[in-house]
Amino acid sequence: QVQLVESGGGLVQAGGSLRLSCAASGRTFSRYTMGWFRQAPGKEREFVATIIRSGGSTYYADSVKGRFTISGDNAKNTVYLQLNGLKPEDTAVYYCAAASRLGWVLTDTLYDYWGQGTQVTVSS
Repeated sequence: QVQLVESGGGLVQAGGSLRLSCAASGRTFSRYTMGWFRQAPGKEREFVATIIRSGGSTYYADSVKGRFTISGDNAKNTVYLQLNGLKPEDTAVYYCAAASRLGWVLTDTLYDYWGQGTQVTVSS
């Protein structure tokens, strides 16, 4: 079993920054792909970013490319999402997820484990 716990969300003004953390416990993640998704009120959950833990290769949604950065620390079993240049439309609950497969994973149904989410609110 794997447990994921997100932290770092909060209220920030447009143009500001936040860093989200996702601490994992349970099995080691050296072979997992990790991802971040978000869900705004009244909208479907959408892909944000993914990272292959072993190699660190990353992939981003077009809407966040150049503003968000996903990274991982295998020694700490933690994945981060640095959010820069935040916009009001980035307001959502952000979820961390783990997939027991190699390669980028962009589809939420392919992830095996999920965190509880952390709220990010961007004011204009």
